[in-house]
Amino acid sequence: MHNDGATSGRVARAWAALEAVPDPEIPVVSIRELGILREVVAAPDGVLEIVITPTYSGCPAMSQIGEDIGQALDRAGLGPWRLRTALAPAWTTDWITPAARERLRAFGIAPPGQCSAPAGAQPLRFVPRAARAGAPDAVACPRCGSVHTHEISRFASTACKALYRCLDCREPFDYFKPY
Repeated sequence: MHNDGATSGRVARAWAALEAVPDPEIPVVSIRELGILREVVAAPDGVLEIVITPTYSGCPAMSQIGEDIGQALDRAGLGPWRLRTALAPAWTTDWITPAARERLRAFGIAPPGQCSAPAGAQPLRFVPRAARAGAPDAVACPRCGSVHTHEISRFASTACKALYRCLDCREPFDYFKPY
């Protein structure tokens, strides 16, 4: 199949259909805004190939995301399609769009800061978060903005978030861990 106008139009319609697919764990943001939806291409065999990357390799929401993608494409009449999971490069919170970061904050989840690493292979080192270069000194409360917060648990409602409490407004909140 050639990449003609009909093919590029089909790919554009697929992107539009998938733009509306919410993350099943954080429904105020889409899988595209989180950076989970990586690519939509028309393969040489005419099948739409949808490429996704999980936020972490054990993410239990990936099967639901796959179902939601299929339903969106089927409703839009864009079949045939197939789903491909790409684990490399690994997902990073840097892929979350600025608009999604604001919606996370409004939803009561403190968004992560940028954590871009230099390009190329990097050695894997495990160091305490506070000792990492560029790590924020404190997590700001998404409700009152105070940085007078305390981590209650490294894991919150999902494994990709930590549970914090604001010491000023006393409200608990999730923090989307950067990685």
